[in-house]
Amino acid sequence: MSSNPNPTRYSFTLTSADLASGTLNRPSRVRVDKFYTLVQRIVVKHFGKVNEPTLDGIRPMLLDLYSPKD
Repeated sequence: MSSNPNPTRYSFTLTSADLASGTLNRPSRVRVDKFYTLVQRIVVKHFGKVNEPTLDGIRPMLLDLYSPKD
């Protein structure tokens, strides 16, 4: 997740309206094509949880990105 507003093919804008809980200080861009492993014990702040409609929008991007191509 980044506050960098430059769109990419596998990114979308996330606002506080897209969260089931929590808030964001500003709209942010989520890059579905960037995965990171995060050790849970080093997390210092929880920003929120995305709502179901937002997850429903993320899933097709993940499937398109990581499905085998012919």
